[in-house]
Amino acid sequence: MTSPAPRTDSSPPHRVPVVVVGAGPAGLTVGNILRAASVDCLVLETETREFVEQRPRAGVIEEWAVRGLEKRGLARNLLDRAELHTACEFRFDGERYRFPYGELTGSHHFVYPQPLLVTDLVREYADVRGGQIRFGVRDVRVHDIDTDRPSVSYTCPDSGEHRIVHCDFVAGCDGARGVTRAALPPERVRVARHDYGIGWLALLAEAPPSADCVLFGCHARGFAGQMPRSPEVTRYYLQCPPGDDPANWPHERVWEELRERLGASGVPPLAEGRLIEKRVLDMHDYVVEPMVSGRLFLAGDAAHLVAPIAAKGMNLALHDAFLLGDALVAHLADGDDSGLGGYAEACLRRVWDYQEFSQWLSEVYHGPAAGDPFRAGTALARLRRLFSSPAAAAAFAEQYLGTAARY
Repeated sequence: MTSPAPRTDSSPPHRVPVVVVGAGPAGLTVGNILRAASVDCLVLETETREFVEQRPRAGVIEEWAVRGLEKRGLARNLLDRAELHTACEFRFDGERYRFPYGELTGSHHFVYPQPLLVTDLVREYADVRGGQIRFGVRDVRVHDIDTDRPSVSYTCPDSGEHRIVHCDFVAGCDGARGVTRAALPPERVRVARHDYGIGWLALLAEAPPSADCVLFGCHARGFAGQMPRSPEVTRYYLQCPPGDDPANWPHERVWEELRERLGASGVPPLAEGRLIEKRVLDMHDYVVEPMVSGRLFLAGDAAHLVAPIAAKGMNLALHDAFLLGDALVAHLADGDDSGLGGYAEACLRRVWDYQEFSQWLSEVYHGPAAGDPFRAGTALARLRRLFSSPAAAAAFAEQYLGTAARY
């Protein structure tokens, strides 16, 4: 909850127009947009720079998001180094079905691991654009957000001093467990949540991808997915019980299930390798409304989470950041409040569109293993329709690429 700013004599107050809490893709993009417009801001991050630049996360970025980064001078390395994906492949009923969404839409995905993007954004913000950033801070608190004098307090990791930063606006980009979401007045907050009742075992393998595109295995034993990350490293997913222990999945069991669930007639064997990461993700979504309270504006996972079923999370975070950064610049530089006034509504239209698609796609992935003949039958009907109906294929391609959400 928000509270009056505490008194402290350990250091004099400091003031900037905007404090950004969180140095993930959303927070760093907002910071870069502000600095490009010569607006001073401070980014606060509880983890170290090394941690945020190495934290394993998503790697699929939609083309509209890349163009948004490019427009703001933030995509140079991405455009040079990212892989372009124009197709995916579904495997079900023992067969393989390639889905060439690039041919259907003229658009594609960029595969660029989030740690690389975060590294680029940190360097641009701190080292090129001269933005202020504090890593490893502790005891971050947000104060007086419903006044015209909000502030953020934190403990400096080097000196142990308690510091207060006064500002005009706070951008809450610190994720689901961050302090900014908790600062929303509870009597005004609604959290819409959906639990899928399944888990995904998330794996990183020191092995080249076994196909040149993303693979989706829809199998009676559970979903499996392959998401290429680089020529040497591949992300895999295996459906598992929610809350499962990764220790229940030794090397041989993992590869046996991947071979079974991704198997299809005529495909080469999987390229196997050492597993360098194993963790279980419980599949759930949530949306926090409102995304704004007074001078506090939430962005990214602080405001909404979409399960990695459709690879939408980082794209939504970037969409929020583009809108919020541009709106803050318009207000602070030109006195134009229209962007801030319409921020939450514009974000939530895309958020709910992506949530609906993720829920639809979950039935395609997980229906065959539901133990319910009706769900299994309807999931297979959806899959077959993608490869027999041009209208269904075009609609799926637009949603998968995010090109249908034109806001």
